[in-house]
Amino acid sequence: MAIRMIHGGLRASWPISFLTLGLLLSGCAVGPRFHAPQSAMPTRFTSAPQDAKPRWPSKTWWRGFHSPPLDRFIEAAEHHNFNIRIAAAQLEAANAQVEIAGAPLLPSVSASGNAQWQRAPHTRIASLGTRNPSPFYGASVQASYLVDLWGENRDALRAALADAAASRFNRDTVALTEVTAVATTWFQILADRAALTIGLRNLGAADRLLKQLQAEFAAGTVDAVTVAQQAALVASERANIPVLRSQLRQETLGLGILVGKPPEQLAIPREHIGALRVPPVMPGLPSRLLSRRPDVAQAEATLIAANANVRAAIASFFPSITLTGSAATSSAALDTLLSPGSLLLNAATSISQPLFEGGRLMGNLAVSRAIYREDVATYEQTVVHAFTDVEQSLTALHYATIQERRQAQAVHEAHRALAAVRAQLQAGIVDVSAVLTAEETLLGDENAYTQAQLTRLDAAIHLYQALGGGWRLRRPAHPVGN
Repeated sequence: MAIRMIHGGLRASWPISFLTLGLLLSGCAVGPRFHAPQSAMPTRFTSAPQDAKPRWPSKTWWRGFHSPPLDRFIEAAEHHNFNIRIAAAQLEAANAQVEIAGAPLLPSVSASGNAQWQRAPHTRIASLGTRNPSPFYGASVQASYLVDLWGENRDALRAALADAAASRFNRDTVALTEVTAVATTWFQILADRAALTIGLRNLGAADRLLKQLQAEFAAGTVDAVTVAQQAALVASERANIPVLRSQLRQETLGLGILVGKPPEQLAIPREHIGALRVPPVMPGLPSRLLSRRPDVAQAEATLIAANANVRAAIASFFPSITLTGSAATSSAALDTLLSPGSLLLNAATSISQPLFEGGRLMGNLAVSRAIYREDVATYEQTVVHAFTDVEQSLTALHYATIQERRQAQAVHEAHRALAAVRAQLQAGIVDVSAVLTAEETLLGDENAYTQAQLTRLDAAIHLYQALGGGWRLRRPAHPVGN
């Protein structure tokens, strides 16, 4: 009965209710406002040289390697990579969801019209009418608006906006991950190709030496044990060739997936891993890192959405007010359908308050709060992981550079040693076992040098990825977290 009295009073004074609509729209949002968690932040990166100037990666950091094939592969991946395309489609869906979430903040308006023809049945009483058809026309417009008094719909929109931002940052994270995967896969192909070349070259040298020893054995200058040792070395190196070819083929197929092309359409150009250069890069202050990592921005946007969902869940406990209005007209003649005398206006206001939902509202609130706490932990983990990534990458690149330089020196010394031993063999100072030992040493050092080159390149790529790959956060004009 009380509701009927309120309903009737508002209907009688509907102009007043619409005059106060602006006050109602301002609402009084409930729930906690968003504040980003305060994570412990280091003052500097301990693995970076203290006197080094900051050199953050550019958006096209991979061009610093001076590898034209890599540039072409990354360009293909940016347009055809499957994971990037999936992330882009997810972003489109999230943007469309924003429009859906924003719809309840606007009035709902519908219109309808009808036309009828009536014909009285045949009767003997003339006063009851004639058998001629009688037309009837009608039209109406209805409008309704749910007053967002407690901010539930606004928080739903805020959550959708934050989810769309998280999808955008996720697309950027996926793009950075896939680009770095293309670079590491291409460098692995070059390393596998170099290892195959080294293996074939050493196989050829070992086979030539075996033929020479077999000739000397026939002449009686060497024993059978020496020939058998060399034959075993040749067999071992020959057995390793299929393994190297298989690794090279598998990496090539993996590169095709990354660039979105089938294997038969993927051309692998010639390039030597030793011709690549590592572009210099150095992080600045750790405080600047968080605005350069898309995964950190994604975690924060997800946290903003979770906070908005908590606010919306709290607002659902409060009453909801709906304003409705309609205008209808009807006439027996089409030309008088819009006349003032045929117009009927109606306005109403209704209010509803949840009383018993069987625990649904409390359950929704509990779920929203639990998800928020989960997202807080995820955000803090992402921040710590970002700083750790940089420290680990700086350390890996530093020691990989030292290792590569020392391994290059080892290869140089192994070549000198092999040349000296071969000269001594020709002079009859040493036997062939010394040559076998020197060849094995050179083979191991050359393979180790190739791996050291690959390790340094991979460490550099991981550092560029840890520093965000040239990505920068651009804050929106209207933050969704407020």
